[in-house]
Amino acid sequence: MPQLPASFTWGASTAAYQIEGAAHEDGKGDSVWDTFTRRPDAVRDGHTGDTACDHYHRFPEDVALMKGLGLDAYRFSVSWPRILPTGSGAVNQAGLDFYDRLVDELLAAGIAPTPTLFHWDLPQALEQQNGWLNRDTAYRFAEYAAVVAERLADRVRRWITLNEPFVHMVYGYAFGIHAPGRALMLDALPVAHHQLLGHGLAVAELRRYGAEEVLIANNCTPVRVAGDTEADRAAAEAYDNLHNRLFNDPLLLGRYPDLSGYGLTDPGWGGLVRDGDLEAIAAPIDGLGLNYYNPTWVKAPETPDALLPFDLAEPVEPVAPAGPYRRTAFGWPVVPDGLTELLVGTAERYGDALPPLWITENGCSQPDELLDGAVDDRARIDYLRDHIDAVAEAVARGVDVRGYFTWSLLDNFEWAEGYHQRFGLVHVDFETLVRTPKASYAWYRDRIAEHRISRHRSG
Repeated sequence: MPQLPASFTWGASTAAYQIEGAAHEDGKGDSVWDTFTRRPDAVRDGHTGDTACDHYHRFPEDVALMKGLGLDAYRFSVSWPRILPTGSGAVNQAGLDFYDRLVDELLAAGIAPTPTLFHWDLPQALEQQNGWLNRDTAYRFAEYAAVVAERLADRVRRWITLNEPFVHMVYGYAFGIHAPGRALMLDALPVAHHQLLGHGLAVAELRRYGAEEVLIANNCTPVRVAGDTEADRAAAEAYDNLHNRLFNDPLLLGRYPDLSGYGLTDPGWGGLVRDGDLEAIAAPIDGLGLNYYNPTWVKAPETPDALLPFDLAEPVEPVAPAGPYRRTAFGWPVVPDGLTELLVGTAERYGDALPPLWITENGCSQPDELLDGAVDDRARIDYLRDHIDAVAEAVARGVDVRGYFTWSLLDNFEWAEGYHQRFGLVHVDFETLVRTPKASYAWYRDRIAEHRISRHRSG
């Protein structure tokens, strides 16, 4: 079996709205998720993140669990409305104090804090000004980045600007199934440009305050052709351009991909892309985070009534994969070699323009049950083992992968699914908030320890 580098970083990930709770405490403002979860039928069974895992009050217990795992790093997100309740202007010092305490607790445990500045919880006050559809939000994001970096960059070495801007654009603004609940279809595309511009502006602010490493975490998927016609291949290329290249090409190549498959032929997007924007977006980064869950199979639709993402000019129809794939509780196919494919394909596509890669999310939901004080989640252990092996295979094929963050440390609020999907290494009873490490927690702990032993022997 191929080996991972001696310097490989082991981590776990979470997100603020999904675990923190304390939604209305200590001066925090509303986020779009606080608003969205109050809509009838927006979230399964009316669940909210008001309490979530109560990490805001229980973070020392959670850091102790991380230390027990032997993590090198912990990827968490900062709640923008906890820092700037109205999105800009007056700073909520109590919010900064919370992350200050969290960072110190992590460092005392020997764990590198890796904050993500935006994991979908836009301040509601900015959404009322049109959210990421408004170019001004990119500038407000840069100001927010500066506030957080000024407080924490003396102790935080590695930063992530955005989490999955593709998913936030599509689910939040195109389809309306996540906050803020817009259903704009193709008219959501400005959200892509403004998020990327915000990233570029934030990179400059993070550097100004001494950040040593800056990354972005993009959700990427290998696109597989489910058909053998030219139309099927064109559909796959169009979808790859939208899902993957739209958020990677500007960062690494300084230009947007061909979006003519979506009827967009103007390279300036009708004046949306202004002089200097692409140069700002392409500011050098120190790593590219990839969030991987499964490939996507697509073909050209057979009928006009087929599911058409974005109401496309040259439409794409996603299809269920053929073959005996295992499935997660979400119904997602388990395809470990897709992760190798993604890593190798990304390295081949971008060549010398590509910085080191990080797996910033990878994990699976399972129907976990707490029985006699334990959770025997063997399917998750198989999933983690096979995907970590897939990373090692990519490394053996010459790809520079620096670390792996599993999703997630804790069972949490899973967006529109509420508390019905469990991704955690640690079981959370959402009534009592008692934490119980699962069998996968012990497996991941042992896998990390084995790597450290081999690293010591080789060193």
